Amino acid sequence: MPFRINGCKTAKKLFFSRKSVAWREGKYMQIAISGNIGAGKTELTKLLSKHYGYRAISGSSEENPYLNSFYEDMRRWSFNMMVYSLYANIKQLSELNRSGENFIRDRSLFDDAYIFAPNLQSMGLMTSRDLATYTDMFEMTYSLLPQPDLLIYLKSDVPTLIRHIQKRGRELETGIRLDYLTNLNNRYENWAENYEGKMLVVDMEECDFVENREDLGHIINRIDAEFNSLFRG
Repeated sequence: MPFRINGCKTAKKLFFSRKSVAWREGKYMQIAISGNIGAGKTELTKLLSKHYGYRAISGSSEENPYLNSFYEDMRRWSFNMMVYSLYANIKQLSELNRSGENFIRDRSLFDDAYIFAPNLQSMGLMTSRDLATYTDMFEMTYSLLPQPDLLIYLKSDVPTLIRHIQKRGRELETGIRLDYLTNLNNRYENWAENYEGKMLVVDMEECDFVENREDLGHIINRIDAEFNSLFRG
């Protein structure tokens, strides 16, 4: 079960096995940050990267050559966009794994595979055949890559997401549909509740790590406490 920060105060304890934390054996450490569009993934990635000295990695879809077309006609371009995203993510993570660097990544492979792709299919924007093909491709490559040692999920309500999206004013996001965001949010919640890895859930309705550095400090303290506990047991 994930442990949570509600109002930037912790509720549940996370257990790290020795096997899951690679840097204890002198290897690299990887942290991934997940959450809906506008949740604050990019900002937290930058802040934690600066604090820990880890390399900040963008898993953003902004460089996807199909993104513009997708927002214009989701049904036509959904499969193309998702397959290219999978290719780009696998390529990036493979290179990072070879580098041996500690890194914090904005988005994880899970976001696309368990949230975005099934959501497109359920909304009638991707065929069942295309989803099955994409899922087979994901599962084939997923098992070949090391998984995040810690996944941070930014939990946020839809009105807050919309406010963040409007504030940052990215042109590509102006046409995002409300039902699209809502469906994504529901899927994120279900996925987070059933995630079997090491997850920190940050409630963005009560935690503002961008404007309030004390809130950021609570997140860092919780991560530090779990890391340090490895050396006590």
